Amino acid sequence: MDALIPVINKLQDIFNTVGTDSIQLPQIVVVGAQSSGKSSVLENLVGRDFLPRGTGIVTRRPLVLQLVNVSDATANRDVKLESDKDDESPGQAVNGAEQQSEEPREWAKFLHTKDKRFTDFDEIRKEIENETSRLGGDNKGICPDAINLKIFSPRVLNLTLVDLPGMTKVPIGDQPEDIENQVRDLILKYISNPNSIILAVTAANTDMATSEAIKMALEVDPNGRRTLAVVTKLDIMDAGTDAMDVLCGRVIPVKLGIIGVINRSQLDIQKNKDIAEAIADEQAFLHRRYPSLANRNGTRFLAKTLNRLLMHHIRDCLPSLKTRVNVLTSQFQLLLNSFGEEIGDESSTLLQIITKFASEYINTIEGTAKNIETSELCGGARICYIFHETFGRKLETMNPLGGLTDLNILTAIRNANGPRPSWFVPEMSFELLVKRQIKRLEEPSLRCVELVHEEMQRIIQNTGFHEVVRFPRLRDCIVEVVTQLLRQRLPITNDMVTNLVAIELSYINTKHPDFSDENLTELLQVHQQHAQNERKSKQVASNGELLKQIKTKNENGDAPLASLSELDNSDASRKQWFGGNKDNPLRPESRSPTAYPSSLHVSQQPAINLLDVEMPISRKLSWREKRDVDVIQKLIHSYFLIVRKNIQDSVPKAVMHFLVNHVKDHLQSELVRQLYKPDQLNHLLTESDSISQKRKDAAEMLKALQKASVAIGEIRDSQLW
Repeated sequence: MDALIPVINKLQDIFNTVGTDSIQLPQIVVVGAQSSGKSSVLENLVGRDFLPRGTGIVTRRPLVLQLVNVSDATANRDVKLESDKDDESPGQAVNGAEQQSEEPREWAKFLHTKDKRFTDFDEIRKEIENETSRLGGDNKGICPDAINLKIFSPRVLNLTLVDLPGMTKVPIGDQPEDIENQVRDLILKYISNPNSIILAVTAANTDMATSEAIKMALEVDPNGRRTLAVVTKLDIMDAGTDAMDVLCGRVIPVKLGIIGVINRSQLDIQKNKDIAEAIADEQAFLHRRYPSLANRNGTRFLAKTLNRLLMHHIRDCLPSLKTRVNVLTSQFQLLLNSFGEEIGDESSTLLQIITKFASEYINTIEGTAKNIETSELCGGARICYIFHETFGRKLETMNPLGGLTDLNILTAIRNANGPRPSWFVPEMSFELLVKRQIKRLEEPSLRCVELVHEEMQRIIQNTGFHEVVRFPRLRDCIVEVVTQLLRQRLPITNDMVTNLVAIELSYINTKHPDFSDENLTELLQVHQQHAQNERKSKQVASNGELLKQIKTKNENGDAPLASLSELDNSDASRKQWFGGNKDNPLRPESRSPTAYPSSLHVSQQPAINLLDVEMPISRKLSWREKRDVDVIQKLIHSYFLIVRKNIQDSVPKAVMHFLVNHVKDHLQSELVRQLYKPDQLNHLLTESDSISQKRKDAAEMLKALQKASVAIGEIRDSQLW
């Protein structure tokens, strides 16, 4: 199992180069309040002073610290090789040679300084401070970007730790007002990683029950399966108190345990007290104050515990980590493939892209595209919906008599009669009114064309594949060409649809088989029957008047009374009473307003609005007027349904022929004609900067994942136990 932590460190190095959070590696995250002793704990684990110190927030960027145990021989050999390099200063080489005989050498590397080695730990501290200020500024603000430091030493155990800014409540100096939330969010980002071990640091001279570190750890690890508590400053507790209950877990139980340590005091630091000496004093204090717990506390026990916990944690996380690496490898391989290879033959590449775009555009219309949309209708399916649902239902909901009132129809009938009264409904009134209704079909028909045009325009935006996205200039030109082609076909299609309605208006075919066979015949029969009844009623009224006149003359001795049959059949009688006498009151020229009986006076009717607008005043229609209006309404209704059926069938056909099919047939040739020009190839096939960067990032990530897979594959099952 000793090989597990170096593998994780290698994975950490691999993924740090590409800066990804996709892989959550096992690591120990150190959490604690300001001045809780976090930095001192880390320095004790390393055995060196190397962390910045001061007041307020000193750790302002996450520090990913990898401790790598190396043997004495390895350390000395690496130092000698390092001293022979030309890029190392003579002072460093001499200094290294002097120390080589005294003690095993230790060195460190930062990720941001590449292969540069640091053997002076004071320089390491300065580099951390400089790198913190470089991105975090000098105003005590924090920065989420981590500093990666690797320390090689024979004194350390293999560990991977992350030192985070200390939790604070009140902003100090130039710190932002929300410094508490910034620190909290940063800590939660790291400890929320399910593969991390939380090292919660709390000072012994504070109440353990109010520990912010323990509280935050419980938020993300309520079961405590990956939380280890460290109690610092055991030697400065109030007189008469001890940490026995805390260390035994009687105050707050922690499943992974609670370990007490003693850090160097500020005075020890100022006097440059050696850490090795401080650790020896720590052991003496523990044996003196906590003899029963001395073997389970202290820095050395903490280092061994962390090493053991991390190795077991890595072992448990390794299967899922391996699976995650394999999945990401496949994903990034596909992503890299989607960005395409470098351009070889520009002419061939352009033709391939044009052909593929035209093919996908047509397939979207025909419904044979590879990627079928499931969230909404698109392409040919939407066009079908427009034809039969949007357009079809609109026509079906149109009232054949919409906008026509009874008085409108009556006015049209009288206008068609002119000065001549008629017993029959004039054909001209029917033709005038039915054309007005047919004209209403034009607007929804043109709207149908507009909707199909919009959908074909929308298909352009949805027809995207990586070659088109890869070359933004080419994509813009393709969109422009297709848009122009659609724009050219739109007025042609509109004219055709307008003509379809105009054709129906040009000739009202009353001999149409669906119109004349039954509907018209039936209506004419009803009309003729009404006319005959009216003639009979008028004949009876006329005969009654005639009898009255004869009776009057008979009483005066002018002539004998004639019978009704004689009146009906005798021409002489008609001439006698209607033709010969100038003074006959029934002759038109001898009539005066007073000559008519009061019952025959014509009632004064209100004036009828002869304009083709809605009548401002309605009135009750006579029986004959109702009959005429009813006849016209039935004729209009019948003929409108015939025309509507024709339009509902012919408009989609016209749109398909003049717009959809024409674009499908000429799309590829139009693209080639306008885009395939030798002097434009380089311009059109210029790749976007974002695609180039994404290809580069994907290639680097794929390379890192392949390295990680190799590193994980080096671990044998026998090494896990």
